[in-house]
Amino acid sequence: MTQAPSSEIILEARNVVKNYGHVTALDGVDFELRKGEILAVVGDNGAGKSSLIKALTGALKPDSGEILLDGQAVHFKGPLDARHRGIETVYQDLAVAPALDIASNLFLGRELRMPGIFGTVFRRLDKKKMRDEARKAMAELKFRLPSIHSAVESLSGGQRQGVAVARAALFAKKLAIMDEPTAALGVRETGQVLELIKAIRDRGLPVVLISHNIPNVFELADRIHIMRLGKRAAVVSPKTHSMADVVAIMTGAAKVEDFAKRG
Repeated sequence: MTQAPSSEIILEARNVVKNYGHVTALDGVDFELRKGEILAVVGDNGAGKSSLIKALTGALKPDSGEILLDGQAVHFKGPLDARHRGIETVYQDLAVAPALDIASNLFLGRELRMPGIFGTVFRRLDKKKMRDEARKAMAELKFRLPSIHSAVESLSGGQRQGVAVARAALFAKKLAIMDEPTAALGVRETGQVLELIKAIRDRGLPVVLISHNIPNVFELADRIHIMRLGKRAAVVSPKTHSMADVVAIMTGAAKVEDFAKRG
């Protein structure tokens, strides 16, 4: 059963600024991700989406402003620091190891060692436990794969994306960020990945979705954060605004105030 989004804020940015010489990538951006929601971040190329996500995940250091996790100010030293705090990100390039099997990819960089001397001294991997955990994770997310022993290079594009998304779901404790998760996928595979993202949200994990695909955004998102020229132009709901409204705000053809009379 889908959980209703909460008013509790999990991740927040306040007045974040980032300059690259004379170019302003982020111009006093505010951001709020609530518990139990899918928040889409949309905007034209150069609107500041990537810079915002990098700031939220420690990939860049803002010039000013603050970022809060569970209401506490955080200063991530890098993406690994953000991961240690429970923030997982799925990037467009997926960062999978094609020659390794599905279980090995799910635990890539976080491999489980065998108990006792075999793990501590001989550093042997507990492959059985990793495969069992991988099967369990895939079953909970209702994502079908040919075999947990399959090499990732043998999978379709959508299945590979599913592995990357499942890895984020397995290790994220606070939230997951999806960067263009359906880019270059066909209609059927896109549907599989969208269902997987819904399953993650329905397990109670909030998701930030960065996407150029507005129909996908309207299918998934509880709220839509619109970026324009390095600023937050608006935050709207798919229930009160149309796709045309969102595109108009993105491009500057309209402002959110123009739709204020809508319920």
